[in-house]
Amino acid sequence: EGSPLMCISRKQEAALQAQLEHSTGQRIPVQLAMSYGEPSLTTAGRKLAASAVERIIVLPLYPQYSSSTTAAVFDGLANALKPCPDIPELIFIRDYWAREDYLQALANSVQEFWDEHGKPDRLLLSFHGIPQRYEDTGDPYPSLCRKTAAAVASRLGLADDQWSESFQSRFGREEWVKPYTDVLLEQWGNDDSIQRVDVICPAFAADCLETLEEIEEQNKVTFLEAGGKAYHYIPCLNDRPDHITMLSDLILERAKAWL
Repeated sequence: EGSPLMCISRKQEAALQAQLEHSTGQRIPVQLAMSYGEPSLTTAGRKLAASAVERIIVLPLYPQYSSSTTAAVFDGLANALKPCPDIPELIFIRDYWAREDYLQALANSVQEFWDEHGKPDRLLLSFHGIPQRYEDTGDPYPSLCRKTAAAVASRLGLADDQWSESFQSRFGREEWVKPYTDVLLEQWGNDDSIQRVDVICPAFAADCLETLEEIEEQNKVTFLEAGGKAYHYIPCLNDRPDHITMLSDLILERAKAWL
């Protein structure tokens, strides 16, 4: 079936198509595109342009804006459409981290997991990291991640000492945004008062190798070898109905002048 990301993304694509048709009674084509891999932004953008659509809503599935991710999607699509003699009207959705329905979907996914498995001593909301110099030069992404984490923790009724945000996947020698996920998990594993940790990755709309290998598997080893007793990874929103409904509502809000 391909990579986990592709499989889940295709399910999201189909579910979103069905939800939009159910909500509007019209066929609104949904086209998946990847920043890296196929179908690429170039492939998807030119396919839509060639099909004579007049308007395209571009929704990067990055809830928190960053110049390194969201802006790259905008640039990539714009470059892809340059050769087209008659490009469609474009609406770019910058981010959606502050939407109540997104935050509530995250809280719901955590609470449902806890209803089945019990509550941990700490909840870690781990976000993909970026170099510290990006934040120093004005990229709002780390601040948006911190706000997202606090909003989800608030909806779950957690005290300050029951949760933390962190940043994963750093590489190279330069400083990245802190706290680092693996370092924090090692510290928690050494703390006798923290026996169980649950981890969620709110910056990912779909599970991928980064969440399923680095976070679910490698970081579990880090925590347990440091002395922790139990570690659980809570899946991304993926194709949960509340996630698909949120994405559909977001799109329809931007498209209401057309419909």
